[in-house]
This record gives sequence, structure tokens and C-alpha cells, in this order.
Amino acid sequence: MTTTTPTPRTAEVELAIGGMTCAACAARVEKKLNRMGGVQASVNYATEKARVSYTEDLAVADLIATVEATGYTAAPPPPPRSPSAPEPGAPAEAERDELRPLRLRLLTAVVLAVPVVAMAMVPALQFTSWQWLSLTLAAPVVVYGGWPFHRAAWTNLRHGAATMDTLVSVGTGAAFLWSVWALFLGTAGMPGMTHPFEFTVSRTDGAGTIYLEAAAGVTAFLLAGRYFEARAKRRAGAALRALMELGAQEVTVLRDGREQRVPVGELAVGDRFTVRPGEKVATDGTVVEGSSAVDASLLTGESVPVEVAAGDPVTGATLNAGGRLVVEATRVGSETQLARMAKLVEDAQNGKAAAQRLADRISAVFVPAVILLALATLGVWLAVGGSVTAAFTAGVAVLIIACPCALGLATPTALMVGTGRGAQLGILIKGPEVLENTRRADTVVLDKTGTVTTGRMTLLAVRTAGGEDEEEVLRLAGGLEHASEHPVARAVAAGAAARVGDLPSPAEFANIPGLGVRGVVDGRDVLVGRARLLRDRSVALPAELAAARDEAEGAGRTVVAVAWDGRARALLEVADAVRDTSTEAVRRLRDLGLTPVLLTGDNAAVAEAVAAEVGIDEVVAEVLPEDKVDVVKRLQAEGRSVAMVGDGVNDAAALAQADLGLAMGTGTDAAMEAGDLTLVRGDLRVAADAIRLSRRTLATIKGNLFWAFAYNVAALPLAAAGMLSPMIAGAAMAFSSVFVVANSLRLRRFRAG
Repeated sequence: MTTTTPTPRTAEVELAIGGMTCAACAARVEKKLNRMGGVQASVNYATEKARVSYTEDLAVADLIATVEATGYTAAPPPPPRSPSAPEPGAPAEAERDELRPLRLRLLTAVVLAVPVVAMAMVPALQFTSWQWLSLTLAAPVVVYGGWPFHRAAWTNLRHGAATMDTLVSVGTGAAFLWSVWALFLGTAGMPGMTHPFEFTVSRTDGAGTIYLEAAAGVTAFLLAGRYFEARAKRRAGAALRALMELGAQEVTVLRDGREQRVPVGELAVGDRFTVRPGEKVATDGTVVEGSSAVDASLLTGESVPVEVAAGDPVTGATLNAGGRLVVEATRVGSETQLARMAKLVEDAQNGKAAAQRLADRISAVFVPAVILLALATLGVWLAVGGSVTAAFTAGVAVLIIACPCALGLATPTALMVGTGRGAQLGILIKGPEVLENTRRADTVVLDKTGTVTTGRMTLLAVRTAGGEDEEEVLRLAGGLEHASEHPVARAVAAGAAARVGDLPSPAEFANIPGLGVRGVVDGRDVLVGRARLLRDRSVALPAELAAARDEAEGAGRTVVAVAWDGRARALLEVADAVRDTSTEAVRRLRDLGLTPVLLTGDNAAVAEAVAAEVGIDEVVAEVLPEDKVDVVKRLQAEGRSVAMVGDGVNDAAALAQADLGLAMGTGTDAAMEAGDLTLVRGDLRVAADAIRLSRRTLATIKGNLFWAFAYNVAALPLAAAGMLSPMIAGAAMAFSSVFVVANSLRLRRFRAG
């Protein structure tokens, strides 16, 4: 008898990691966590979070202990809180708390370092004993201003590791201690000592040379870089915080026939609540009383308010722009669309693209390699006859310029800004791997019903017999159809009401199964239905209406005949109407290099008519729902990279099979779960915007990585060759990190269309 060991169940947690100062820190934490049995971890330096999957024989406390043993802090996830009810002012307060100490250090360092650098650069300012004033001003900069670097370097040293802080601390500390030695034990402290400022390494007597301007200047530059980096990271995550803050904080609930004001967190499914004009809808629900226009622009980017009435769904965080509504809650807390959107965006921002994983691996070994390179530089300069001063200066420049911060920020900052901007436009990107797929896609498969078309029957045209009044036809036919529940009848009634206003009620009404309806409207005996209904009652279609019927049916439309008082009066053409924006959307997709394919279960005539209207050449019609996956597989077998756009349950499998799945947010939950990109608005143009934004984000990531790599590749040899002073090296290193983040922030200017 054999026994099977059960596979341990896994859980997932997100930890807030504190104390990380560079990509090498993130790489160390990730490496330590992944060494634990049953743990898979991904640590993101930009978001300062660790996404950890672990077997249930471990506890979150074990994960936190491992992080703390590595020299950093970790906090367990906070208690679940609905994004619909954010704590007022919390993000702004957190930002102030985070940046205030850093700003104070920076201001102190700048105020004290500027005179030190000025005296070193301008010989005319070097009065008698100027070097002692430089020491007095530089000491607080190096000790107080640079304390975060020194503290982190010491922590890492105790754990046998080296990071960016090690490079900065060793570099600035060495420059400062050398200067102190030269002042007190060498000749640099003698009255009247002067020396010129040089951008490159000079071969001078070490006993008479001080590097106070390098120690103070580098510290000030790096503090400035870290401050602006922290500010930029806050701005990069602003879109997600804005999304979390969209929801209402309080709601007026109807309980025991009375209105009661309560926090949104107390709402339960089935509760009824009121939404007055100008208020936000508290949570997802269904309108049970009232009618109004709802503005969803903050949530979806859609500028046109949507009319809602009893029976219509509404989404939490949308704004009631019209009358009073009573809504029954259908989803609350983490199940609402707003919460799911925020979760998707946060998950995407915490992910890593393949290129970033390569950068992380490089960062992990980069710092030890740089320390070895600095020692090698020192040795080579001494071996070729250089002075100890020149050798030391070149080694310090190598240490300072090689910090890999830009590598660690290249991907996550672009991803944070890109996904955040997408959320503002109603585009949810599930993860960084999606970006690569948008670049490769060359074919886009469009589901017809609900994607290219509206998904509901609509009255498209009225063909009248000679001399008949179109408004009269619509009034009588619409009044009769209004009493029927058939989808075609509802389309006729809705179309008639939109064109002529109030409809009369039939005095008599009879449903004739499979054929249509009859009744008496305004004293007239009216028939509305198939042509056969008229034939059965000996009412013939005139030649002009018969020709119109053949033409409409050839275009795949449903034809409804209207007759009264024994004579055929008109034909009504009903069909699943093409969305107003679909033609433009197809054009935009073509402009992105994608070949559109229309996929539908409808008959070929209907599909060809819709395809011709929107400009699609390739059509696959009469496909069963379960066969949609096979169509995607066939296209992939032809060597195509397939993007799929759909919205129904029957599209979910095809969305999952496609190289890139785009789910319309107006569709089903199954489709949204299966898609890689979710389009919150039911507008096909957003699909083109989503692909454009994804490609732009990917291009920004690659640009960032290129400049980060190019910077280090170009700068290290210059520093080793003595062509950069330590202070210039510090300024260049700080600029590289700020440049990468600023480049990512350009994605905030992305515009739809």
C-alpha cells in the first residue's frame, strides 16, 4: 500500500518593508526570503513591499523575523479596510511624516556644504585658515546629513552585506577622515594653505590635500537625489491613492422606514440607501426607486453621464448628477468594482517585468563588484606610479558613482505611473508581463455581441409605404409593442418612445406565439410582427415594402411588419446596433499594426454586414461558444500573436487562451478575471488606448534600463581613469536616479485617443 503525501496549502501576504535604500537592499531581502522552504517572494524597491507566497506550515511572523534578521523591518498587512471609506487626510499626512526628516537633513547639508564647495572651487575665497572653517562646516554635513547612509551601512555590515549605502558611507567617510588626517597630522592645516579645484584627479602631495568639499558635496547631492526620488515615488503612486479615495465615506441607509447616516463600512448586501443629487453612490447596487444621470468620469474616464432608472445597476464612487435615487447594495467592501480595480492596479505595481528581474540580479552582485573595482583602481594607480592622493581620489570616485539606484527604479517607477494613469482612464493592467504581450500582438480578435455592437436589440430604421406618416407608424406600433416582453418588441417600443414621446396604451392586446402581437390602439386594429402574421390575415405587403424586407434581411436585420385596418403600412428594421465608436476603434487598432478579426456565433450575413460597417475584412461566423478557443488556437498555429477582446462568460476561455486578453468591464466577472487588461468602459476605443499605454509604458521601462546601464558603463571607466572628481561623481549618480524617475513621470501626460 502506498501513501501520498498531501501537497501543503499555500497562502499569500504582502509585507511593508522598511529600511531599504537601493535595489541591492530589495535583492537581499528577496534572496533571504526565497531561501526559506516553501516561500516564493518578490520584493519591489519602488513600492517598498514584498509579495510573499508561503506554505501554511509557516506563519507571517516567521517571514517578518527573516526580514528583520536581514537588517530591515517588515510590517504585517493592516486590517482589511474598504477603499470606499479611506481615512481622511491619511496619505497627505503620511507623505509629510516620511519627507520631513529627509528635508531637514537636506536643507542642513545644502546650507553648510555650499560655502565649503565655494571655498574649494574659488581660490580667491581661500582666506587664511579657510580650511578650518571648511572642517567646521563639513563635519555636521558628513555626520548628521550622512547619518542615514552610515547607519544603513553599519547595519548591513553587521549582516555581512554591502549596499549602495556602503559605497556612499565608505566614500564620504574616507574623504572626510583623509582630510582630518591631513589637517591635524599633515601640512594641510598650516596657515596660508591654498589649492585649486579640479574636476579630474591631480597628482599632489597627500599630506597637503583635503577633500572636505567632496565629502560635504557628495553627501548633499545624494541627499537631494534621495529626497527628490522619494517625492517622485509618492507622485508615481498618486493615481492608486486617488483611486482608493474616490469612494464615499458615509451613506444614508434606510432602516425601519427611516433614514440613518452611517459609515460606508457598515453597509451590507441587501441594504437600501439613498443617493441625493451631488452625492457619490456608496457601493455597487441596483436602483430600486427614482431616475437620474450618473457621472462615472472619475472612475472610468467616460465624460458623458449615464441615465439610470429602476432596475439599472450603478457602481460605487460614481456621482449622482440628477434626481434622488434609492439603491439596493449588491456588493460591498472588497467585492465592489472600485476595490477590485484598486487591487488589480496594486498587484500590477508590485509585479516585476523580466527586464527588472535581470536588473535585480545585476544589482545584487554590483556593490561587491564595485568595491573590488575601487580597490583595483587604487592598486593600479599606485602600481603605475601615481601618488597616494590620486589613487585614493580615483578609488573614492568609483565607489560613489557606481551606486545602482537607477537600475532598481527603472521598471517599478514606470510601472507605477503607467498603471496608475491607466486606472484614471478606465484601463486596468494586471501585471508587467502583460506589457511584453502588447508589443508582440499582431492580430486582434473582436467578439461581435457586446463588444463591437451594443449587445441589445435596437430600432434602426423605419420603411413606410407611400403616403404613410412615420410618426403615426411609430406611435401605434410602439404603443402595442410596449405591452410585450419580447426583446424585439422592447426594442421597437424603446425606439418609438425616443422618437415620438409618450406612447398610447392598447385597449386590447394578444400575443401570437412565434409571429407577433395584435391589439386595438386608438381605435385601430393593429398588427405588428413577422410578414407571415400579415399573410395569415390576408394582408399583403406592397412591392416597395417586399423589396425593402429582402434588402434588410440580406443585411442580417430582423424585419417587423406593421399593419392596421387591413393594410400594410410600414416595416421596422431591428438589429443589434453597432456601437457609435466601433468604426473609429477598428481604425485605431489598425494604426497600431493589428489585423482585426470579427468573431461571432451569429449567422454569416449578420457578421459580414457588421464587419463591412466597421471596416473589418476577416470574419469568423456561426461559431459555438465552446469553439471560440479553437479559433484563437488556429490563429496562433498560423504564427500570429493574438489579442482577444470580449465581454461574456462564453469569451472567458478564449480570453485566457489568447496571448493578450482584453475584457470589457461592462461584461461578466468571468471575462474580467480571464483578461490581462480590463477596460472599465464599454467602449472599444479604450482597447486601442490600452495597447498604446501598455506599449508606451514598456518603451519607458526599456529606456530607463538603457540609460541606467549606459550611465554605469560609461561612468565607471571615467572615474577609474581619474577623469571625475568624487564630488562630480556624486552629482552624476544622484542625477541618474532623478532622471529615471522623472522620465517615468512623463507617462502621467498620456492622453486617450
